[in-house]
Amino acid sequence: MSANAGHGAPQGTPRGRTANWIERRLPVFSTMEHFSQYPTPKNLNYWWNFGSIAGFVLVAMIVTGIVLAMHYTPHVDHAFNSVERIMRDVNYGWLIRYLHANGGAMFFLVVYIHLFRGLYYGSYKAPREIIWWLGIIILLLMMATAFMGYVLPWGQMSFWAAKVITNLFSAIPWVGESITTWLWGGFTVDNPTLNRFFSLHYLLPFVIVGVVVLHIAALHTVKSGNPLGVEAKTPKDTIPFHPYYTVKDLFGLGVFMLVWAFFVFYAPNFMGHPDNYIPADSLATPAHIVPEWYFLPYYAILRAFTADFFMYWPISWLITAKFAGVIAMFGSLLILFLMPWLDTSEVRSSRFRPIYKIFFWVFVIDTIILGYVGANAPDEVAHIALLGLFDFSTGLTWLTIGEITTFWYFFHFIILVPVIGRMERPRPLPHSISEPVLGGGAVGGGAAAQSRPGPMEKA
Repeated sequence: MSANAGHGAPQGTPRGRTANWIERRLPVFSTMEHFSQYPTPKNLNYWWNFGSIAGFVLVAMIVTGIVLAMHYTPHVDHAFNSVERIMRDVNYGWLIRYLHANGGAMFFLVVYIHLFRGLYYGSYKAPREIIWWLGIIILLLMMATAFMGYVLPWGQMSFWAAKVITNLFSAIPWVGESITTWLWGGFTVDNPTLNRFFSLHYLLPFVIVGVVVLHIAALHTVKSGNPLGVEAKTPKDTIPFHPYYTVKDLFGLGVFMLVWAFFVFYAPNFMGHPDNYIPADSLATPAHIVPEWYFLPYYAILRAFTADFFMYWPISWLITAKFAGVIAMFGSLLILFLMPWLDTSEVRSSRFRPIYKIFFWVFVIDTIILGYVGANAPDEVAHIALLGLFDFSTGLTWLTIGEITTFWYFFHFIILVPVIGRMERPRPLPHSISEPVLGGGAVGGGAAAQSRPGPMEKA
């Protein structure tokens, strides 16, 4: 026994003969021990729950998706009816479909909160750039998966959303038409398109799992960040992940599942579109084509680029407004990859950056407005209504508001983030995580870069 015990187990971790035999061939138990004993900053708040919640939702989406695929027929003549059959004839089919459909929306909600938390606390700064990039890749894969899944019910909104979005690629000079034809599998959205989208919708979640594994591996290599943005320097700054954060994650997961269950059981179609309960008809265009809510900000950015948009004027001689909108739509996501370099501040957390914190929340509001703009017809005059208490016209069309908020979106990343990083004087940082946790508060030592006066303060 002593010879066996000396091979796999850490000192003080008793294992049986069978466990040690397995461990020498496949380090299952040491991996489990690593995750349970993983040293985690002791000051993580509930904003750090959303990563584990996203992982849970991903597994739930894969499981429900596999069950739905058993009963779905990817053919234009049968897809709509097969979805209705799932809802009406398959045992608990309605529950599985509502869990999957609303789970997609919940997945994006959780990931967006996780993303904004990373922006607020500087989770993209060295040495965590690769974690950040992998997170953005996961978001892009999620968007591709969700779009293809939205097409599968083959209702009116599904069909026309596929037609509109895939048509965007035709704006790319020289190769656009070829790309669009390849996506369609022909010369229009038809049965080959549905088959391709079904295959990719089934495949991509497993690709996401692979990137999530890399995301977690990178996290465990450079260790977790924390709300202070101060690296853990001593064992006092950390606690084991289990049981402290497993319990915290389970509590957050319980609250999240109550929200998810509310939509599944009480408002299952709240985030859908009623036109999708009408079979697809290529001869009847819906009055207003809108994507799912999680795509609305990008849809608003796409629509903002018209011949009259001032951001388009400098490049109007070079490319069309449609192509400029496509570039801006994808650029609004790809610009996130540059955050490690755009943010020039040496301080991670916005807790110690009073000026940046204000503009961060302005950016959050701007993104929400973009989403609201994307849900409305561009040529309508914007009306603001709140709980039936007041309703007034802004005098601006939704298109104009979309142009203003699109400008601010890129202005925030390209101008404000780097300029504020250089000019702002952050508040002093604590020397360690333990100081504020144990009641010591922030101290005035800090690095020279964190205490230097900035031009804004001098002014």
